[in-house]
Amino acid sequence: MRYISTRGDSPAQTFTEILLGGLAPDGGLYLPETYPQFGAAELSAMRGMNYRELAFAVLSRFADDIPAEDLRAIIDKTYTAEVYCNARSDESAADITPLHTLEPGLHLLCLSNGPTLAFKDMAMQLLGNLFEYVLNRAGQDINILGATSGDTGSAAEYAMRGKRGIQVFMLSPHNKMSRFQTAQMFSLQDKNIHNIAVNGVFDDCQDIVKAVSNDHAFKAQYKIGAVNSINWGRVAAQVVYYFKGYFAATHSNDQHVSFSVPSGNFGNVCAGHIARMMGLPIKHLIVATNENDVLDEFFKTGAYRPRVSARTYHTSSPSMDISKASNFERFVADLIGRDGEKLRELWAAVEQGGSFDLNAEGVFAKVADYGMVSGSSNHANRMETIRDTWEKYGVMIDTHTADGLKVGLEYFEPGVPMIVLETALPAKFEEAIQEALGRAPERPASMVNLEDLPQRYTVMDADVEAVKQFVVSHLND
Repeated sequence: MRYISTRGDSPAQTFTEILLGGLAPDGGLYLPETYPQFGAAELSAMRGMNYRELAFAVLSRFADDIPAEDLRAIIDKTYTAEVYCNARSDESAADITPLHTLEPGLHLLCLSNGPTLAFKDMAMQLLGNLFEYVLNRAGQDINILGATSGDTGSAAEYAMRGKRGIQVFMLSPHNKMSRFQTAQMFSLQDKNIHNIAVNGVFDDCQDIVKAVSNDHAFKAQYKIGAVNSINWGRVAAQVVYYFKGYFAATHSNDQHVSFSVPSGNFGNVCAGHIARMMGLPIKHLIVATNENDVLDEFFKTGAYRPRVSARTYHTSSPSMDISKASNFERFVADLIGRDGEKLRELWAAVEQGGSFDLNAEGVFAKVADYGMVSGSSNHANRMETIRDTWEKYGVMIDTHTADGLKVGLEYFEPGVPMIVLETALPAKFEEAIQEALGRAPERPASMVNLEDLPQRYTVMDADVEAVKQFVVSHLND
């Protein structure tokens, strides 16, 4: 399997060659030259597999330059009941991503049983082990520069903490995550973890990461790698749970399902798009946004108009407070037929603060062929959905999952199972749950009083050069 850039101007490379980096040299994102395909017989064989077996079946198609026995060992080390032990009391941790049925045909796919209580653990735990394997094999070190709106940061840090040859520099928007999310990151005292709180929003953090990645001399000299969802390894790992959810919600490969996906940076739903391209019978992929509804606007109108930082709202589903969705570029690349020149033209407009419209030449009309639809949710919707879900089903959900459920219900149809992807456990957003239900959510014993632990972080302005200097000055800490 070879990987090419969405912008069409970088050489094709293997999985391990692109694993440690983020952007391709031409500024694009990596995609497989062609998507591997699963036919009816292969899907039937996969139906009875557990999570580790499914992960190997999917990922061995993407990472074919890793010996099969090594890849299987990495997967088996990652997806264990011990790592994913925060399961609800009525479900088994060994199932890794249990399907929770709210009512016939309406399900939550529980993705938040990992160490940081968010779906990001599903990919990040694997990525940490893959990084360690590739670095050890090559005798190399890496300095990871990442950006987070709330959950990627803690998932990356918990996956990479204490790993030999890996330093993590994580940017987050100052005072714009929940208290729990902030404490989960900033309370880590591991010497290889460095938290930078940026005066700005997530998009400012993400822009800095991209700017550093595009400084090829700096990136090479200081061995800069990426763990954001611009990293192909993360997206590939997320494809697995779409297969797991599909098999859990259906009895036959003749059935189609729809997935509702709380969406910010488009990585989660992009993995669903890839699963569908690989042959998984998905009818709709529902892009659920919050008040930062740039993606909803695109899927309704064909116009993509990213917002400036000042118009990116701080909401009660903060991990989705994003107005420039990096992984959207991967979907648009497929939508326009992998035309690198056209894509460079579109993103040149975006990177200059502009927008684009795909209604010309009938491009936007092709969105329907990919099953993509969308909707948005606001704070009042979230509070109502959290209350209704608790009162009707006795299930407590977080604010992001509430966005997904609210929008998913707008597309719920008889005979097509609806699977809402859980984003995080409610404990990560205690203030919002308190507002909605008048009670605090339970949290794992290991995270009681998390907010009272000492915190270690540095506040900085959104300045690319200042971040570079910080990285260089802390490499030998």
